[in-house]
Amino acid sequence: MSGICQRWTLHFTGRVQGVGFRASTEHIAAGFAVTGYVRNLRDGRVEVVAEGTEPELRKFLDEIRARLGYYIREQTQVTDAASGEWVDFAVRY
Repeated sequence: MSGICQRWTLHFTGRVQGVGFRASTEHIAAGFAVTGYVRNLRDGRVEVVAEGTEPELRKFLDEIRARLGYYIREQTQVTDAASGEWVDFAVRY
């Protein structure tokens, strides 16, 4: 990835578990230059940690909202410096 990379930690609440949210997010990520993971949290939220350039992360998030927005009630986002620790985007269990 060229350009300055960021890490976005996103938490989604709503009906986001048991509806294919993780698999869909992994599939969406394949279309963008992002790395990281998606996982279910015990409190019922889904966590997405993604790294990439800001424009690429924004497009990735926009696509998540477009395809899965029906299930999302709320979303939080924290932006940090990228660590470069991942080489792909995958579901974590």
